[in-house]
Amino acid sequence: MLKKICLFFILLCSAILVWAWSDYHKFLETPIAVQKNKTFEVNKGSSFNKIIAGVAEVDKGFNKLWFKVLARKTGLTQQLKAGEYELAVGIKPEDFLRLLSKGKVKQYSITFPEGWNFKQMRFALTKEKAIKQSIAELSDSDILQKIDKIAKHPEGLFFPDTYQFTKNTSDIAILKQAYQKMQLVLKQQWQLKADDLPLKTAYEALILASIVEKETGVASERPIIAGVFTRRLKIGMRLQTDPTVIYGMGEKYHGNIRRKDLQTLTAYNTYKINGLPPTPIAMPGKEAIHAALHPAKGNSLYFVANGDGSHVFSATLRQHNNALNNYQRKRR
Repeated sequence: MLKKICLFFILLCSAILVWAWSDYHKFLETPIAVQKNKTFEVNKGSSFNKIIAGVAEVDKGFNKLWFKVLARKTGLTQQLKAGEYELAVGIKPEDFLRLLSKGKVKQYSITFPEGWNFKQMRFALTKEKAIKQSIAELSDSDILQKIDKIAKHPEGLFFPDTYQFTKNTSDIAILKQAYQKMQLVLKQQWQLKADDLPLKTAYEALILASIVEKETGVASERPIIAGVFTRRLKIGMRLQTDPTVIYGMGEKYHGNIRRKDLQTLTAYNTYKINGLPPTPIAMPGKEAIHAALHPAKGNSLYFVANGDGSHVFSATLRQHNNALNNYQRKRR
């Protein structure tokens, strides 16, 4: 009788072990039950049990015991890192565990397009809820003090691009990244500049590039427009470019430049001042910077928009006036 009882318990234990082994491996192969990708946050100082409880809130059928066994088996119990994670549809328990242990936190992104000004950058940063806000009450000068104490004006100093960041990254940290990238790109491009340019410094190249950026969205035209402005600078002819006038008008600009606006003296009205304006007027991209430092050769001194986004270039004022009649005055 005793032998039968022992045999029964042996068989029972064996059955339980087989079931447990099977159930554990089924757990490993079964994705965490989420209907769509979900953000899962591990707060700093969270215990392992609290992390498991958080997963169980998402997946009501989640097996806490097997997750503990998995964590101890892999030795990752004490290696889980705080942060935001992407709990993706189809992710299996071990993959999620290793995600937490490697600190592969959720990435956000913010894009600063070519041609934006610093005011637009600041506004975009305030709209990102995942960014830690710190500059809302700071002036432009205060912000510059945190990034570059020598710089006097923020315009054009930040590289237009898409920047990746994690939750609670500060706005200043993102601005520093954009600033450092612009310094690197500008330095590299300045070292490879063409000869005989009427530009004394890389900063002057940045100013010219910002004007080129605002004048056209057609990539092939950038070197041509840079060539026009380069020739004007060389012969002492005023740049007479509308984007600089608009920038100088600030909040007074409402979509149209009037004759009196062209006649109003500001530091940025290139119809009234000689040479370049004092600062860039926007963020130029790498292509615009390259164009400013490698202007196309030619003899054109004028250009006018033809209505399809591109321009007609002229070497003489007579040709330019004819182009104005053909492409602009005709539409008025």
